[in-house]
Amino acid sequence: MDIKGCIACDLTHGRMALPGSPIWESDHWRVEHCVGPLGIGTLVVKPVRHVERVADLTAAEAVEMGSVLHRASQVVGDLTSASQVYVCLWSHGPAHIHFVVQPETESAVEAFGTWGPALQAAMFERDDSPDREEVERFASLARRAFRITA
Repeated sequence: MDIKGCIACDLTHGRMALPGSPIWESDHWRVEHCVGPLGIGTLVVKPVRHVERVADLTAAEAVEMGSVLHRASQVVGDLTSASQVYVCLWSHGPAHIHFVVQPETESAVEAFGTWGPALQAAMFERDDSPDREEVERFASLARRAFRITA
C-alpha cells in the first residue's frame, strides 16, 4: 500500500527528495537518513509498505524487523561518537510507522543540555536541519557499512 501525502511513502516512492538516497532496502524494510532536525547520523527504519501499527506487520516483516534495527543501531554506533544509540518507534496519528535510530553524542547533549526524549524535543524546537552534503556523506558511509554487515 502507498499513501500519497504520507511523508514516509512519499520519500519511498520519490515524491519527496531524499538526501542521501536509500541506504539499505529489502522486500519488507527500508533504511534512510532522517529528514529534519535530528542530526547527522540519525537513520529511519521503516516498512516499505504503508503500515500504521506494529500489530499490522506481516509475519515476515515482524521477523525481519529485529535484525534490521540491530544492524542500523550497529552502523550508527560505529560511524558516530555516540555514547548511546536511541531506537524509538514513531507514529503520529494515522501515519506510517518508523523507527528513529539516533546517535546520542556528547556534543549534542552539551549543545542542548539534555538527553533522551527531551533531546529529541529540543532538536525539533530548534528546527536546525543538517547540511545536505553532510547527510549525503554519512549516507554513503552507512550504505557501505550495511553492505559489510549484511
